[in-house]
Amino acid sequence: MKQLLILFLCLFFGPISAFGKDFKSVSTVDQTRAQISKLPKDDIWWTVYGEDMGWNFKNLHRMYPTVNVYREGKVRPLDYNLSDAIAEFNVDTPVGKKSFKDFLYSNQSTTMGIVILHKGKIVFEQYPHMEPYEKPIYWSVTKVFISTVLAILEDQGLVDVSKSIDFYLPALGESDYAGVKIRNILDMASGVDCSDEYEDRDACYYQFAASIGDAYWDHDSPDNPYTFLANLKTGTARPQGESFDYSGANTFVIGWLIEEITGMPFQDVLTKEVWRNIGAEGDASMLAPRYGVPVTDGGLLARLRDVARFGLLFTPSYSRVASKKIISDRYLSLILEGGNPDLLRNARHGGWTSDDTKHNVYQWDRVFKNNDIYKGGWGGQGLLVNPDRDLVAVYTGYFKKDQSEVRLLGLLRTVLDELYGEE
Repeated sequence: MKQLLILFLCLFFGPISAFGKDFKSVSTVDQTRAQISKLPKDDIWWTVYGEDMGWNFKNLHRMYPTVNVYREGKVRPLDYNLSDAIAEFNVDTPVGKKSFKDFLYSNQSTTMGIVILHKGKIVFEQYPHMEPYEKPIYWSVTKVFISTVLAILEDQGLVDVSKSIDFYLPALGESDYAGVKIRNILDMASGVDCSDEYEDRDACYYQFAASIGDAYWDHDSPDNPYTFLANLKTGTARPQGESFDYSGANTFVIGWLIEEITGMPFQDVLTKEVWRNIGAEGDASMLAPRYGVPVTDGGLLARLRDVARFGLLFTPSYSRVASKKIISDRYLSLILEGGNPDLLRNARHGGWTSDDTKHNVYQWDRVFKNNDIYKGGWGGQGLLVNPDRDLVAVYTGYFKKDQSEVRLLGLLRTVLDELYGEE
């Protein structure tokens, strides 16, 4: 009888937890109080590095306001087809070769969790520093959720990205964004002089981030990101459409555009167009520390498996989680072939391109020559999708105090290329 009950629960809700582990509480009341007491009083919370950063990344719900992104209906279970070859694949580390799994659990890595899917099934899943049910922050991986929602609205005929942003957002008509084409904003080529800057509190980006609650705020800081951007007059760094210049302000503008078109807060549009349609295991949420405004340029909080479900929408196995095709062939073709390689070559700040890079596009950092599509997050997060090979990988991590951790992307791509490159 007990076995039949477990079978029923697994069929209806999906795997109870990774590898059948019992539920484990991740933080006592006293530990939570102690961790929150460590937060800096004269700086933003994310300046705390090391294991405390890892705890903060997983526990933002306990620390700051968030807004909900709702699931709906039955969970679409992700079946397992676990691969020993991935776990045992030898990778190069600063202390010699290790199996991929051993590397993840070593002090060379700060990966908190990783899920890899092949043909819609979980082939590798490990949680070195978290529990499967936890919902960590994904930082800039969030950006491709915003651009994807915009692409869905394009397919519905609700927006034309060849138009300038102030066509839809007249409030930006007197700002530096006036006349900037939406497509250039999507490709981080707006030309607006507001590059990401995490230390200079007087910089344009830092002031924007403070206005939304994602940087240190005091009574001299801007109080509203919408009015801050509507009045932005920092000038143009380069002509629009010529150079990649990374800025979360661009992403927020796209999120604002989505809100204007739909008449809903962004998190509700994400619910409507994506989250309720992918058989997610849990609600997601978005960090919204000031006045309920979501940090659309980096605030997504979700289970790893649910972000992997989002990644599946870009693969031939989308039907394992969705009853309809959410990502159009038009959008997928645009990602793979429609980017402008000159943007990264002319990037305002270096380090964004390589010999195996094709282009960036629609907030995706890089599309590689083997059609790996990648979006990274500031604190060691990543979403990697390859539609040709029907692969999805999602991971999350944190920074050591000295930032000496080995970054995961290169090793991960080596493993997947060797094992699945001939498909």
